[in-house]
Amino acid sequence: MGQGLATLICGTAVSSQYLATNFHVNTPMLQSFLNYTLLCATYTTLLLCKTGDENILQILKRRWWKYLLLGLVDVEANYTVVKAYQYTTLTSVQLLDCFVVPVLMVLSWWILKMRYRPVHYVAVCACLLGVGAMVGADLLSGRDQGSTSNVLLGDALVLLSAALYAVSNVCQEYTVKNHSRVEFLGMVGLFGTVISTIQMVILERNEVASIQWSWQIGLLFSGYALCMYSLYSFMPIVIRLSSATSVNLSLLTADLFSLFCGIFLFQYNFSGLYLVSLVVILIGFISFNAVPTTTADTDLATSSTSSSFSSSSICEGGFYDNPVAYQSDITKQEVAVRISTEEERRRASGPSHSLRGRSGDKDVVALGYSTKL
Repeated sequence: MGQGLATLICGTAVSSQYLATNFHVNTPMLQSFLNYTLLCATYTTLLLCKTGDENILQILKRRWWKYLLLGLVDVEANYTVVKAYQYTTLTSVQLLDCFVVPVLMVLSWWILKMRYRPVHYVAVCACLLGVGAMVGADLLSGRDQGSTSNVLLGDALVLLSAALYAVSNVCQEYTVKNHSRVEFLGMVGLFGTVISTIQMVILERNEVASIQWSWQIGLLFSGYALCMYSLYSFMPIVIRLSSATSVNLSLLTADLFSLFCGIFLFQYNFSGLYLVSLVVILIGFISFNAVPTTTADTDLATSSTSSSFSSSSICEGGFYDNPVAYQSDITKQEVAVRISTEEERRRASGPSHSLRGRSGDKDVVALGYSTKL
């Protein structure tokens, strides 16, 4: 599923490349506006039709400012990475864009309480090594395109975009796992539409007005919007099944898919390092997902439960391996409590010398149940 998302990103890259090279159209905010408008028309409308706490009015009443900030972060993340191409080279963008992965891991550790194992760090290093092989292949094939008018500013924009993407993806993972996918997409679509409209009017009104519209340009805009809309719609599903870090590792192959398309569409030079890079990234991605991550709360709950229930073990996610044994332990606990309660009542109502003789064995039985539990 992650590779399917990478294919959708490849579709957005190819359509944008055609718009820029063949028709000289550079309107990133207009393209983002089309995506957010589709999200708003679909998922915000669904929120309007829901009732109770899932209704859009109730969501806005409780969390409107959070989604406003999230929409702003998401819009600017898309804008800054496109803007960076005007100041720095393609190689710098590809290398520095990987900064999103370590930032995601830090934010996931801090906010989502994710805990990684050594194999996860090794897998991430392997994926980044694959990206390095891809950049090396670009240099060997002479594909180091882009402007060098202000490399420092361009590199800073790429790093800013990576950090913003990391924040957006962590918020997305938290929302889809604690609220709903429709709520996240509806709110991002609503605030993203408003913010991108304002920013497009301020920054790109002249570029939009100068577009010489034709059916080819309309088709490319439609293709970009549909690919981006599908990416936003399906990405929460994949994040819910895995994690934001895992998804972003999978998306590292998107540049390679774009390069493979460029070999046939834009006559890029082929290099064997591209295949090596693809294999290394996929190996790192599979290794990362082969060992599941845990959370700090899960580790604490598992350790405390294992000390209380020696005969029952808890699986990841909170399910008991042996539900019959667990129910039997609950029954024994209830019997022990009931026996203890009856003995206390009899002690309070009868002579103490007769109760001692009668209650001794039952006290031992109750103690035996408690010990076994």
